[in-house]
Order: sequence, then C-alpha cells, then structure tokens
Amino acid sequence: MNPEKNGYLKNLKYDLPASLIVFLVAVPLCLGIALASGAPLFSGIIAGIVGGIVAGSLSGSQLGVSGPAAGLAVIVLMAIQDLGAFDIFLMAVVIGGIFQLILGFAKAGIIGYYFPSSVIKGMLSGIGIIIILKQIPHAVGYDKDYEGSLAFAQPDGHNTISELFYMFEAISMGAVIITAISMIVLILWEQKFMKKIKLFQIIQGPLVVVGLGIVLNLIFQNMPALALTAEQVVKIPVPESIGGFFSQFTFPDFGSIANPAVWITGITIAVVASLETLLCLEATDKLDPFKRVTPANRELKAQGVANIVSGLIGGLPITQVIVRSSTNIQSGGRTKMSAIFHGIILLISAMAIPFLLNLIPLASLAAILFLVGFKLAKPVLFKEMYKLGQTHFVPFMVTILGIVFTDLLMGIGMGLVVAIFYVLYNNYKKPFLFEEEKDLKYGVIRLALAEDVTFINKASIQRTLSQIPDGSKVIIDASKSINIDFDVIEIIEEFEVNARHRDIDLTIIERERKGVHNQGKALEHALVNNSLLINE
Repeated sequence: MNPEKNGYLKNLKYDLPASLIVFLVAVPLCLGIALASGAPLFSGIIAGIVGGIVAGSLSGSQLGVSGPAAGLAVIVLMAIQDLGAFDIFLMAVVIGGIFQLILGFAKAGIIGYYFPSSVIKGMLSGIGIIIILKQIPHAVGYDKDYEGSLAFAQPDGHNTISELFYMFEAISMGAVIITAISMIVLILWEQKFMKKIKLFQIIQGPLVVVGLGIVLNLIFQNMPALALTAEQVVKIPVPESIGGFFSQFTFPDFGSIANPAVWITGITIAVVASLETLLCLEATDKLDPFKRVTPANRELKAQGVANIVSGLIGGLPITQVIVRSSTNIQSGGRTKMSAIFHGIILLISAMAIPFLLNLIPLASLAAILFLVGFKLAKPVLFKEMYKLGQTHFVPFMVTILGIVFTDLLMGIGMGLVVAIFYVLYNNYKKPFLFEEEKDLKYGVIRLALAEDVTFINKASIQRTLSQIPDGSKVIIDASKSINIDFDVIEIIEEFEVNARHRDIDLTIIERERKGVHNQGKALEHALVNNSLLINE
C-alpha cells in the first residue's frame, strides 16, 4: 500500500528525520551552485527554500526534492554576464517558469518516458561515482571545487581526476579525522544489530555525524594543527537582523521583458531544466521502494510555478535534483512532506541560526554523500546489467563514462545514442519471422513480415530476397503487419517483377489491417466508456 494513503501524519516519523538529512546536504549544495553560477550566495538558499516548499507542495512526486541544479550553473553564469545584471537574469527565470507551465499543459512530460532503463540506471550509477570522486577532496580538507559540482571540468582549472592528485598538497588532519569518525558512525548505523534498537531507528546516523562534526570543529578551534579553515565549513550568509535577512531578496527587472536576450535565456532555462527534471523524475521513481509513478506533466507544472516564484524573489532556476532526491530515499523518506519540511527547515535556519549552520564541517557532509554515492553505484547493479547482455550493458556503461568524463546531460545523451543504435540494429535484424522447421517445408520458403516494417529493414529484406534461389516457391506473408513503409513495399513490388524472370513462384498475402493508431488512447476511451456503463 502506498504510504500517502495512510495519511501524511502517520509517516512523519519517517519524513521528518529524512527532511533534516536532506536539509543538511542541501545547504552546501545550494551555496556551492550559487557560487559557481556567479550569483549572490543567498540566491541558492532561496531556490532551495522554494524548491522544497513550492515545488514539493505542487508536485505529484512523493520522494523527489527540488532545488538549484549544478547542470544549470554554466548557463546561469553566462546568462548573468551576457545580460549584465542579476535582476535582469531573474526576469529570464520567471519567463522560463512560464514556459515550463506551458510545456506541462501541452503534456510534454511524455518525453521522459523515451529514455531506456539502461540509460536511467547508468545515470544513477554515474552520479553515484561522481559524488564519491567529487567528495574525496572535501573529505581531506581540499575545498577548491564548489559543492554540488557534477561536471568533469572544474572552475579551479582542474578536473575530477586531477583534483585527486592536487588534494595531496593541502590535506587537513582535522578534516581527515572528522571524515574517518563520520564514516565509522555511518557504517555502524547500517549494521543490522543497530537497526533493531529503537533509539537508533529514530536518530539517523547522518544527524549524529553532523552533530559530532560540529563538536569536533569547536574542539579543534583550540588546536592549531587541527583547526578547520573558513573554506572547510558551510558558509551561509549571516544577516545582522531580520531586516537584513529580507534585504537579501531581489526582485526582477520587469522593464527588461522586452529584451529578446531575456526571452532566449528564459526558453533555454525552461528546456534544460525540464529535461533534467524529467530524467531525475524517472530515476527517482526507479529508486522508490514503493514503485510509485509520478505524473510527469504535473511535475513540469510544479517546476514552472516554482521557477516563477524563485525568479520573483531572487532565486536561482530550480529543477528536481537526483542527489537530494536519492538522499531523501536512502534516509527513509516516504512522502512529499520530507521535501516540504526540508524547505521549511532551510527557511527557518537561514533566518534564525545561520551561525550554527556555519559550524558544520564539509568533511561531515562528504562522509554522508559517500554513503549516498555508494548506494547509487552498488557493484551488484553492474553484475545485474552485465547479465542482461550487451544491448543493456553497453548503453549503461557509456552513460556512466559519459557522465564521469563530461557532464550529466552529455553523458545521458551519449548513452541514449548508443541505446538507440542497438534498437535500430535489432530492428534491422528482424524484418520478418523465420523458423527453419516451420517456414521451410516442402521446398516452400515462407517469410512472415513483422508487425512494423520500416526503412531500417530495407537492406536486410533486399539482401534476403536476392539470395533466394531461382525456381523457388516463396510466400511473403504480410497478414500480421500493421505498418509497412513505402520503401519496403517498393522492394517487394520490384521482387515480384524480378521473380517472373527467375522462375520464382511468388505468393503475397496482403495485410489485414493498415495504419498505426494510438492504442493508448483507444484503451483510455474504452475504459472511460466501460466505467460509464458500469456506473449506469
């Protein structure tokens, strides 16, 4: 039974602890992505708050968490530079949200279903590996790259792999100790005997890790050899008063709405953000232990409204993001309340206790993300995909390598191209059904054409027909075919003429049905009519 059917209140014991962990992971990610985007740091916090409260409330996803995304950082950075001012850029964010709403009402969410399972699983594993690789430098106190980065090339001039060598120049023993203790706690919390103790079921391991991290940070401040620097802890802006907090909100320049560059940026944000959201939505549904299916069009509408709100109050563009969503799932979240609560906690904390958040070591968060990354890229998944054969394993691996060595969208694109190649190749191999014992009897060659025969099958059919010996008896059975491309019909007609000169006895069985209709709509129509009959 779906948890939300039991009521959101009954799931609070799962959702509230999960929301705290997602909040802790989200804070440095929001700040890091804002920094990489060349935007005010607080704009990332605003996007996190809006992503949690607004997108979380309107979304149909029970486990997805929205916020600023690393995939948009380069687009945002270039857009702010090109448009000349952050408030002009905010107008583009609002326009992007409006376009996402339009895409939602136009039912463009179906695009997300065209990505094969092998690519989606490759995306999850690739992100898991990237999380681990990116967090290793933070775990030892080398924090040159911003939190939330997923791209291979980094702003500091290094890349994901080279950073692992440069980090040896600046290892901090304080950060290493915090990471080591944090990993011990997290591994201990995963053991079966710990999960049987009620107290440890309520108190999540990551919360203990963050608490220990703060305590150790305070202790190390009096020990010069272990003290953490300002770059090794969370750095949320600290306002001097409540008035100072609200002064960090920025409104868009509505006068720039006539600027064509603003519209181009807005449409770009809408397209990229929607694609990233749909991909993360599909991945989140696969990770959901209850296997719920999220309505994609509703998600686009929710993201559209959230981006409009974010742009109106000074936030970065928002998408559903897999790092926070997978953290939510692995922390035991069950309903959308965990995403909403994480946004509320982020808002309250940014207003009331930013100084406390700034005591959290990035090493503690790195340890938490190590566990998230490992669970996304478990070795057992690689074994399962390998057993499925190269049709699934190759796109899976290409997606992983593409994500690790380029970026998220490029890696997914590479995996999709390879997956499509296999689909085309398999389609090329089976233009007709042929079983030797059944279709080669008494000197008669029977070729039963497939249900859907396209131009991709031209070469295979042409070669097969040319290999038929002179004087043969051939039956081309198209009775089960629904769609045959004209290119293929032309080849069969040419063979019919050629057969007369080769003394081939040819029989062609015509199609029983012609034309491909939308079977989904036909079923939907039938179900609606059937329900009306039942109600009568």
